[in-house]
Amino acid sequence: MPENTDPEFRPQPAAFASLSIVSHGQIGMVQNLLADVAEHVTVPVEVLLTYNLAEPEIDRGAYPFPMRLLSNPRPRGFGANHNAAFRESQGDCFFVVNPDVRLRSDPFPALIEQLCNDAIGVVAPRVINAAGALEDSARRFPTPASIFLKAIGWRRAGDPDYAIEQSPIDVDWVAGMFMGFRRSVFAEVAGFDEGYFLYYEDVDLCARLRAAGYRIRFDPRATVLHEAQRASHRKLRYFYWHMRSMARYFLTTGRSAARR
Repeated sequence: MPENTDPEFRPQPAAFASLSIVSHGQIGMVQNLLADVAEHVTVPVEVLLTYNLAEPEIDRGAYPFPMRLLSNPRPRGFGANHNAAFRESQGDCFFVVNPDVRLRSDPFPALIEQLCNDAIGVVAPRVINAAGALEDSARRFPTPASIFLKAIGWRRAGDPDYAIEQSPIDVDWVAGMFMGFRRSVFAEVAGFDEGYFLYYEDVDLCARLRAAGYRIRFDPRATVLHEAQRASHRKLRYFYWHMRSMARYFLTTGRSAARR
C-alpha cells in the first residue's frame, strides 16, 4: 500500500465516525460509555448499539448524536456483531469499542489523523486500567513458544511487548477493545473472520491487514480507560472459546504471521 513519506504531511481529520458497541447484558456500562461520548467527543459520530442479549432498550433521544439499535434473535460472536454493524454504518471511519471502555478525554482526533494516512490499516489508543496502569494492548504476534512461556510463568501475561512513550509506533497487533479503521480498508479485508466466536479476532484481522501491506498503528496520544472483565479467567465456556480461537488462529492466519 502507498505510504506518505512527506515529513510535512498534516492530514485533515475525517468528518464522520461510526462507533460500534455490543452489549451482552451490559447496558449499565453502555450508558456510562455513551455519557462519556456525549461529554468528551468533539468529532461528529454515530453510534451503532447491538443487543446480543435481550435487555431493556435505552432512550436514544437522551444523547446528542444519532444512534441505531440492532437486536439479535440469538447471541452472535464478536466479529459477526461488528461486521453487521459495519454494514449498517455510514461513517468514513469505523471504530470497534467495548462496552467496558470509559473516556476521560476525546481520543478520536488523534486516531482519525492516523487513519488519514493511506498506509495505516488500523489504529488504537493507549489503554489504561482503573488503577491508571498501562494495559498490554499493543503486542507482538503470539507464537506457541510465547504462549508456553507465559503458561509456565517464565513471562508474566501483562508484561508489555513494546516500549510505550509519547509518539505513535507500529506494532504487530492491537487489542479489540478499541480499534479504528478507514471504511474502505475494513471492507477491503472483509472485516472480522466470523469463524471466531470470541477471542483472537483482533489478532487475526491485524495479521491479515499486515499481509495486505498495511501498518498497525498504536497512538499513545489518545488514551481510554478499560474496566476489564477478564471472563476467560473465571468461566469455563470462555476459557473453551479462548482455546478454540487460539487453535484456529495458529492453524490459519498465524502460520504466515509467524514467518514475517
